[in-house]
Amino acid sequence: MLLLILLIPLSFTIPAIFAYQLFEKGGENGWKLLVPYYNLHVWLKFIEKRSIWWYIFLIIPFINVFVFMLMIVELLKCYGKFSLLDQAIAVIVPFIYLPYLSMQSELKLLPVEERKIKKSVTREWVDAIIFAVIAASIIRIFIFEAYTIPTSSMEASLLRGDFLFVSKIAYGPRSPMTPIAFPFVHHTLPLTKDTKSFVEWIKLPYFRFPGFSEVKRNDAVVFNFPDGDTLSLKYQSNVSYYTLVRQFGREEVLNNPQQYGIITTRPLDKRENFIKRCIGMPGDQLEIIDKEVYIDEKKLKPEGTRQFIYQVITDGSTFNQRALERLGISDEKSSNGSGVYYMTLSEKQAEKIGKFGNVKSIELFLHPKGLADFNLFPYDTAFKWNVDNYGPIHIPAEGETIEINSKNISLYKRIIDVFEDNELRIDGDKIFINGKESSTYTFKQNYYWMMGDNRHHSADSRYWGFVPEDHVVGKASFVWLSLDPSKSLFNGKIRWNKMFRFVK
Repeated sequence: MLLLILLIPLSFTIPAIFAYQLFEKGGENGWKLLVPYYNLHVWLKFIEKRSIWWYIFLIIPFINVFVFMLMIVELLKCYGKFSLLDQAIAVIVPFIYLPYLSMQSELKLLPVEERKIKKSVTREWVDAIIFAVIAASIIRIFIFEAYTIPTSSMEASLLRGDFLFVSKIAYGPRSPMTPIAFPFVHHTLPLTKDTKSFVEWIKLPYFRFPGFSEVKRNDAVVFNFPDGDTLSLKYQSNVSYYTLVRQFGREEVLNNPQQYGIITTRPLDKRENFIKRCIGMPGDQLEIIDKEVYIDEKKLKPEGTRQFIYQVITDGSTFNQRALERLGISDEKSSNGSGVYYMTLSEKQAEKIGKFGNVKSIELFLHPKGLADFNLFPYDTAFKWNVDNYGPIHIPAEGETIEINSKNISLYKRIIDVFEDNELRIDGDKIFINGKESSTYTFKQNYYWMMGDNRHHSADSRYWGFVPEDHVVGKASFVWLSLDPSKSLFNGKIRWNKMFRFVK
């Protein structure tokens, strides 16, 4: 965090250089702008903003970015530039506008009393709205963002209908990679089904500011969907484009938009946001044996509240719905009314259900070892894995070099080809990376293994593989509202006992 406090004000020296001539025209020595940190004091003195609060705000990460924008605006006012257009251009491209302004021969420094103009009601409203949008956008991009749990994949730790705050500063916020976008929306314009809310005229490289910590095991992490670079607008992230291609073939999917939807692409920071628990860290060997996760052959102590499917056999009678609701159970499936139920339960819920008078038996439903599910990553018949018995699989770490061959390339080919932008070609048993035959590969970034707490109802890393570090958005921190989507407003919709809680 200290590094962040030092680096951002230091970076303001770059745009300050382009204001050199403006300060010279105003009678100030331009060379002072070349001195990091001191140049901010000189700037504030020049624009007559000497309140201690300006200095305090300049050392608060991310808030100081907004404050420096205001300093640029105030500098323009010193030379009589009051229009919103001038101020907007100066803030967006100071390295172009400030030198352009300094070349105007008629430019004259105004006395302090002439630097304020009487604003119309319309101008005051416009300024207030712009201020609010910029301030809220900075908070959303750099500090925290509101997020809603859309599915049951994290139950019972996080419920469908939970509204939570995601901390961007926990792991360090990313700078926007597609900076020109409609404010406060993710990837689609409001009131439309598929109109992009962003343009890709300007693309910035991935950069992450320092944060309070790094991703830790068992953190509830929000990240961009790794399979979301290409998608069907009909299915969105509910069914991956790559899943459609594996099932029906690329040509069929691309040439039949009525059946499979229009296929489009999204930049990294505009892909769908997912929330899962980080189970595997870079460098780990992960294996799931009879639903239990093992890291480097040691059983992992679980966090949160895990759920699995249980087979519950009754004497033929049904369950009392109120009794189930008191236990927090909303999902039950009966098998042809024969008294056989398949219920998604936590271990504590299963223990209590087993004590019901009408329950004859309750048994955890497990997919046995050796039963292959080829819908799971890496979609290779050589790996006979399922959701309850999976792996072992090695999770790559930045700078780590591994051997690659025809037996394991299916595990890492998307990393090499897509996430780390190499040209990958596989010819029989030979592997070519950027035109050179290769038997090893060194990873450029860290990767993580994410899984939902609702283990039998979660599309997670078991289905689409590793999560790259540059896809990490932030840490799920605090639930401020919880609404039951299956109930009405006056019939228990608000889950009062689930509000105002920290995410574990």
